[in-house]
Amino acid sequence: MQLHPGQYSDQALPMGVYPQPGYPSGQPGFPPNQPGYSAPGPPAYPPPQQAGYPQPQQADYPPQQPGFQPPPPSGYPTPNEGYLNGPPAQSFPPVITNQPGQGAFLGPPGLEYLAMVDQLIIKQKTEVLEAFTEFETANKYKVLNSLGQEVFIAKEDTDCCSRQCCGPTRPFEMNIMDNQGQDVMLLVRPLRCQACCFPCCLQELEVHSPPGTVIGYVEQEWSIFYPKFVIKDEEGEPVMKIEGPFCVCECSSDVNFVITSEADGNEVGKISKQWSGLGKEIFTDADNFGINFPIDLDVKVKATLLGATFLIDFMYFEKQQNNN
Repeated sequence: MQLHPGQYSDQALPMGVYPQPGYPSGQPGFPPNQPGYSAPGPPAYPPPQQAGYPQPQQADYPPQQPGFQPPPPSGYPTPNEGYLNGPPAQSFPPVITNQPGQGAFLGPPGLEYLAMVDQLIIKQKTEVLEAFTEFETANKYKVLNSLGQEVFIAKEDTDCCSRQCCGPTRPFEMNIMDNQGQDVMLLVRPLRCQACCFPCCLQELEVHSPPGTVIGYVEQEWSIFYPKFVIKDEEGEPVMKIEGPFCVCECSSDVNFVITSEADGNEVGKISKQWSGLGKEIFTDADNFGINFPIDLDVKVKATLLGATFLIDFMYFEKQQNNN
């Protein structure tokens, strides 16, 4: 039977088999297409890979071993690592948190700067009203480093009656603040007798940091000729001693109070009352002091020595009203 293009003979194809679109029907001399068989696609294109079957091995490559996975391209994480827990940590140089030669600070908060200095300068503010009258005002101080930079501010907290009646022997509380106005230290001086003939009621000073926590004591030792003090820690154990000269009056020169170690008696520093000039020394009681101590000294002891400087100023260099 003669077929026209686009028509198929029922005798030429088995039952259930239909020619694929675009492919000719069976040719004479060739066996008919088998059921379920599809003609191969165009040459040079591999058949699509079915899911669940491994990829075929390429020629000239050894077969893959069971459990072997080829390494991924460089610059990308392996499948086991991935970024499930975030990108891998990068290595950075360590952050410097302390100054060279200094360990971690373990002292009271606010005294970190004391761990890095071996010298302090205390300058008392000149009060104009006090210079021309007999009215005693509350003392104010600036604590500077060796470069003249302000470190702390100290203000006396007393009432007017005690300042006018008790003079230099008055009890006081001294608030010491940092440059941000935060209280870092508190000095407490109770009322005591200053005469050397009363050894049972000598001068003393408590040092708090922060306010409310005692870190040291300054206690006067009985002596007839030389001013003597002992520096104690928060447990009341002596750690330093301070001894002044036979005569504490100043005559165009500094007055030095030597600081010695309680353990071996060696000199470790000094507190110096600095000569401020003839005019200032005569008409005012605004004094300047300098403190030297080892840089590796405990900051609590440094703070206690700072408190001892204020006590020495009140005891020996704060002028009486009647003597002005």
